[in-house]
Amino acid sequence: MKITDLEPKLIWECFDEITKVPRPTHHLDKMREFLVDWANRHNIEVHTDKVGNVMMRKPATPGHEDAPVVILQGHQDMVAEKRPGIEHDFLTDPIITVVEGDWVRAEGTTLGADNGMGCAAAMAVLLDENLEHGPIECLFTVDEEQGLIGANGLEPGFVTGDILLNLDSEEMGQLVIGCAGGKVTIASLPYYMEDAVAGQIFHRVAFRNLKGGHSGMEIGLGRANANQQLCRFLWEADQKFGISIAEIDGGNLANAIPRDSHAVIGVPSEHEDEFHQFADEFDKMVHAEFLAAEGRDFSFEVTEEAARDKVINKAISHSLVSAVFACPNGVQGMSLAIPGLIETSCNLASVKMVSADRIEVTVHQRSSVDSRRDEIADRVKALFSMIGADVAFDDAYVGWAPNPDSKVLKIAEQSFEDLFHHKPKVEALHAGLECGLFLEKMPNLDMVSFGPTLKDIHSPNEKANIASVGEFWKLLTDMLRRLAEA
Repeated sequence: MKITDLEPKLIWECFDEITKVPRPTHHLDKMREFLVDWANRHNIEVHTDKVGNVMMRKPATPGHEDAPVVILQGHQDMVAEKRPGIEHDFLTDPIITVVEGDWVRAEGTTLGADNGMGCAAAMAVLLDENLEHGPIECLFTVDEEQGLIGANGLEPGFVTGDILLNLDSEEMGQLVIGCAGGKVTIASLPYYMEDAVAGQIFHRVAFRNLKGGHSGMEIGLGRANANQQLCRFLWEADQKFGISIAEIDGGNLANAIPRDSHAVIGVPSEHEDEFHQFADEFDKMVHAEFLAAEGRDFSFEVTEEAARDKVINKAISHSLVSAVFACPNGVQGMSLAIPGLIETSCNLASVKMVSADRIEVTVHQRSSVDSRRDEIADRVKALFSMIGADVAFDDAYVGWAPNPDSKVLKIAEQSFEDLFHHKPKVEALHAGLECGLFLEKMPNLDMVSFGPTLKDIHSPNEKANIASVGEFWKLLTDMLRRLAEA
């Protein structure tokens, strides 16, 4: 079965078209061209702005011309993650979708339902001639996943509505009315290579196939961070055996919990047996610690490696490993205003030898309280500054404060209850949505966010629940009818 055989057919057909367009964050030329061409093919009014946002308009159905303008909003980009060993170029290759029971997934990569499904829903609304609605503006923003560039660059007047439906949530049955803000911290550490000490046996140590996932939505699930656990091992091994490090690499994206990491290390030959015994014990320990959160499928591997002539300077590698091991990671505080909501978190996203003389460590902080976001970012800065790193901040964005008196929320709640005969969950998320930035630029906006059920987003395990897509479509189209009649 193909996804184009699924119902509602129109939304799945639109999503299928999107999966064929390469669209990783910061590489959206092809997606923007696709959207403009698609609109022109269907005789839909379309506009672009200087940062690459695309907006399409659909007139109201007869009799609803005076209804308020409703903005349907999603983002063009997807998180580009793949399993080790998978040959896939996100700049050129389409996503290969697979229907598997009640779910749709991709073959070895992220699916891109975040936020391809939201974009597909907006496109389906534009195409469907059987819907009842007021004037509609569909806004497709760029680079939401890193930097919220489209929302930041949105100019006054590009969209005109006072009601915005954000189609970028991941749990059907949930109406989102608030989200966390965030900031990315980048520590750049100078290093140099020195001659390896004779009499060492080199090994590659690696974490593979951890679950990873969204660094906001899944940060509270207790999953292992590949970078921190690797440096935990390296720090303990250094204390015991005096290792050297020739290579280190882990993680990829600021907003994804790192799944894979590795280092190439030299171990004094006289400690070889002890080292292997220690590695075996560490393997058992880390599997026991993370069994509930990770299952049994991940691996901690130690394999012999060809000897290296050069290793990272001993003092620098020790400082790096110590700082990464000590770096704040995971949940840093719970909200006192909203029970059960994570207030502040930190994701130790990546460790990269980006050049012959610089190592970069990227850390993503989130909080529903901007001052706490800044505080945890400053703590990370203080830590890495102590080891001589240059530290900079990037991609700061504000949160979205909940408005429980929202009129569009009341309409969404009533629509949901009438359709599905139970009340929806009304929640704030520990994730970044563009809504806070929209509200800064358009203070009169009334907003709510919702979407179908997606699991394990920002990882190659990402999947979309088929039945929930149909429910999402029913809710969206019913809300448009109610907003037109209000």
